[in-house]
Order: sequence, then structure tokens, then C-alpha cells
Amino acid sequence: MARDLPTSLVYARNWHLLGRMAYYALKLLGVEIPRSVIIGQDFELAHGGFGVVVHPKSVLGNRVKVYPGVTLGRSDIYLPIEQSRFEGIIVEDDVILAPGAKILAKDGTLKIGRGTVVGANAVLLSSTGEGEVWAGAPARIISHRKGWPLPER
Repeated sequence: MARDLPTSLVYARNWHLLGRMAYYALKLLGVEIPRSVIIGQDFELAHGGFGVVVHPKSVLGNRVKVYPGVTLGRSDIYLPIEQSRFEGIIVEDDVILAPGAKILAKDGTLKIGRGTVVGANAVLLSSTGEGEVWAGAPARIISHRKGWPLPER
């Protein structure tokens, strides 16, 4: 599968010499994914990902699809970072983060389970299980994906 320019730049962020340039090119395109963010294989930044912001302490698994306007970050931004109990966000394999979804963690590590879908404009404040569909503000589980869980790949 051919990658579009923004998705290619996401992977290029970690190149030794050109990584910093790729990072800044993403910023010019309206995408904030720091070089410290670990991203698995077959990541997709749908529709160019304009407005996507990912916290530096995030890990994205394989085949994660992120739509425009998605945010992964701290919910306690009113505190100095030294006082925050935020540890990070883990997005497991095959997750879909719909347009405008906000994933915000306050304590420890928030984990989005394999195959989960976070709906458009949802505000997710807690960890999820596998193959769940979450929507609303604050987000709550509304259903399960058909055919989940899939066998390990």
C-alpha cells in the first residue's frame, strides 16, 4: 500500500539526519507527533491528519488509524508537569481514532485496547478493553466491534 506524504513523514521523523526536518514538515502540515512517539507498522494518518496532536509519552501499535483533529494528551494540564501523575498513553493494534476524538489521561497510563474504535468527537478519559466502541463526552462504551477479538497476527 502506497503511503501519503504525511504518513511517510511520520515514519521519517526517526531518520538519523533528516528526522528533524520531517518532524518540522509535519508541523507545517498541522500534525504534532514528537519524535519520541513510538509508532508500529502500517500506521495511517487519514486525510492528512490536520490537527492531530500526540503526547510525547505515547505509543501507537500496528495498523492504528488516526483521523484529523485527534488529540492524545494529559487531562491535568493545569498542573506543572512535575506534579502530574500522568505516565503515558498506549494505543494497541488495530485501533481507530475517529475525527476529533480526544484521549486524555490523568493518572498512570491510559490504554486503548486492541481493535477499539473511539468515535468522532468522543472524550475518552479511561482505558478500554478489546474491540469496544466508545462515543460521547465523556466517552462510554456503546457497543462491541463485530468479529472481535481477532486472532493475534
